[in-house]
Amino acid sequence: MTEPVVCRRGGELLIAAATAAVCVSVGFAQTRGLWVYPRLSSLPLSLPGEAVLPPWAAGFAHYAMVPAAGGALLLGRRRWPIVVAVVLTVLATVTSLIPAALVALFTVASMRPTRTTCAVTTAALVPLPLYLALQPSLSAAPLATAVTGAVLVGAAVGWGLFLRGLHDRGRQARAQAVLRADQIRQRERESLAREMHDVLAHRLSLLSVHAGALQVNPGAPADQVAAAVGVIRASAHQAMEDLQQVLGVLRTPLQSAGARPEPPQPTLGDLVPLTQESRAAGMRIEFSRDIPDKAKVPETTGRTAYRIVQEALTNAHKHAPGHDVRISLRGSPGAGLHLEITNPVADVGRRLPGGGSGLAGLRERTALIGGELTYGRTGATHHVRAHLPWPA
Repeated sequence: MTEPVVCRRGGELLIAAATAAVCVSVGFAQTRGLWVYPRLSSLPLSLPGEAVLPPWAAGFAHYAMVPAAGGALLLGRRRWPIVVAVVLTVLATVTSLIPAALVALFTVASMRPTRTTCAVTTAALVPLPLYLALQPSLSAAPLATAVTGAVLVGAAVGWGLFLRGLHDRGRQARAQAVLRADQIRQRERESLAREMHDVLAHRLSLLSVHAGALQVNPGAPADQVAAAVGVIRASAHQAMEDLQQVLGVLRTPLQSAGARPEPPQPTLGDLVPLTQESRAAGMRIEFSRDIPDKAKVPETTGRTAYRIVQEALTNAHKHAPGHDVRISLRGSPGAGLHLEITNPVADVGRRLPGGGSGLAGLRERTALIGGELTYGRTGATHHVRAHLPWPA
C-alpha cells in the first residue's frame, strides 16, 4: 500500500471520527431543545434492546452508537457520495446525524456535476417546509430551526462548489501549461528547422557547385582540381561544424522560452566572407554598400539581412550558375536598411534540390521584426528586395 493511500484513508477515518463526535454534541443539544435541523418524527429513534438497558447504557447506545454509525457511513462517501448523502439526510430528520449529512452534501457538491448537486441539495431542503407545515403554531423556535438548517445546508454545498471550482481551475491551468509548453517546443522546432536550412543550404550548394565542376571538367589542370577539392573539403568541414552547433542546441534541455542557448549568429559584417566564398565557387558578384562607417546596425536587422543574402546566393547557385549577381545594400539610422539582390535566371538542365521554402520563411522572419521582403521573377531576372527596420 502506497503512502498517499494510507494518508488518505487515515484522513477519512479522522473526518469520520470528528463528525461522529460532533453528532454526539448535537444529540445532547437536542435533548435540551436546541435543534439545528428539523426533526420530522415526534417519536425518539429506539435501538433494538434499548428498553431493557439501564438508563446510562440506553443513553450511551442512543447518543454514541447512532453517531458512530453515521461516521461509519461517511467512510463510503467518496465511492457512493449520492447514496450516502441521501441516507444521512433522511436519518438526520429523526436523529442527530445532521453533521454527517452536511459532510456528505459537501462531498456531493465537490465531486458530482451541478445538476446532481442541485437535486441532492433540494432533497436536503425538502424537510424544512414540511417541518414548518407540521407545526401547530408557527413560533420563533421552529423558524430558527428551519433557518439554521437552510444555512447549514447552503454553507456545506457552497463550500463544496467552491472547492470544485478551485480544482477545475487547477486542471485548466495545468492543461494550459501543457499547451503552452507544446507551443514553445513547436516554436523551438520551427526555429531550429529554419536555422538548419539557413546554415546548411548555402554550404551544400557550394559543395555541389564545385563537385559538379570537377565532374564536367575531369581533365582540368592539377592546380585547379586541388583548389576545388580544397574548397570542397573546407566547405564540408564547416558544414559539419555548423550542423554540430545546431544539434547541440537541439540536445539542450528546454528550460524556458528565453533560456534556450543560441548557436553563433552572423552579423552584417559577415556579408564580406559570405560573398568571398561564393566568388571562390566561380560566382561573379557585384557588391555595393552605402552605409555610414560608424553607424551600428541592430543585431536582429543585420542577422536578417545576412540570411536574406545567404538564401539569395544559394538560389543563384541553383538556378543561375555562372551568371552575375548584384547585391545592393544601403541605409542609415531612421531610414531603414534597404537590400536588393538580382540575378539572371538561366534554364539549366539539372538544378540542385530544394524545398522552395527558404525565401517564404525569410519573409515571415522579416515581418516579425517589422520589415518587408518581396521576391519574384521579372522576365529573365530574379530579384529579392527587403526593407528592414533601423531605428534612429
